[in-house]
Amino acid sequence: MNYIDREGNCYTKNSKQDQLLERMYHCVGGRMLLKLLVQPWISSLAGKFCDSRHSIGLIEPFVKKNQIDMTQYEETKYHSYNEFFTRKIKSNLRPISKMAEDFISPCDGKLSVYPILKDEEGKNYFQIKHTCYTLSSLLRSKKLAKKYEGGYACIFRLTVDDYHRFFYVDDGEKSCNYRIPGVLHTVNPVANDVEPIYIENTREFSLLKSENFKTILMMEVGALLVGKIVNYHEKAKVHRGQEKGRFEFGGSTVILLLQKNAVDFEEALIRNTQKGYETIVKMGETLGKAKVQ
Repeated sequence: MNYIDREGNCYTKNSKQDQLLERMYHCVGGRMLLKLLVQPWISSLAGKFCDSRHSIGLIEPFVKKNQIDMTQYEETKYHSYNEFFTRKIKSNLRPISKMAEDFISPCDGKLSVYPILKDEEGKNYFQIKHTCYTLSSLLRSKKLAKKYEGGYACIFRLTVDDYHRFFYVDDGEKSCNYRIPGVLHTVNPVANDVEPIYIENTREFSLLKSENFKTILMMEVGALLVGKIVNYHEKAKVHRGQEKGRFEFGGSTVILLLQKNAVDFEEALIRNTQKGYETIVKMGETLGKAKVQ
């Protein structure tokens, strides 16, 4: 995997997990096994185990392997692996800009920013490497897809060592939640080379009529062994920096769709994506400015 931080430092990281997934997605035997593993009931079983006290023994090895600094998190006693996985970070470590025009990250993760284009048939789409995603397939709505023509798709990929809670990026009126059932592929880029994961995986989305960035579509995508997306609110008045929900166990993805002329992104974020790098971002960091109308 190719990463770059906000200071421009580049990293290439291929973990044993990355290597295993690449073998599984690129060989016949691995793909046959994946047909079973991506089924939601497998993730449900894994979730039940991670909710039990029997999973406590997984915590210490995970912390050591991923070199997680536990002093950054609220001190508490964990009664299951999922309690640890959804741990809360100390609020002072994720400062949020109070400037209304600042567009902030909704979560920790590895960010890619793609323009939303229109093909010869009039379909709106964005393209990740060789995989094309039409918004109508992603959202199951042609009308809603049209709303984001000419805008941007922001893909925040969370890995197992990231903070797995996500937040609202602006004040506004939130719609109810819409759930689209599906399977649960890994969101690791090696899977995207083989499967259109974001239109096959289970996902939820809602709309935020924001005060500063038009109407933002907020989507959470489940992943391999992450069958549980927890959203706290239905239709509600919400605020910038307010916690929206969490993922339980594993890697996962937050997608934000932005309308045309809503946000001016930092040029480096778009340039990094074009060069094949995911930018490492933290929740609350400023990613761009409200477009001057």
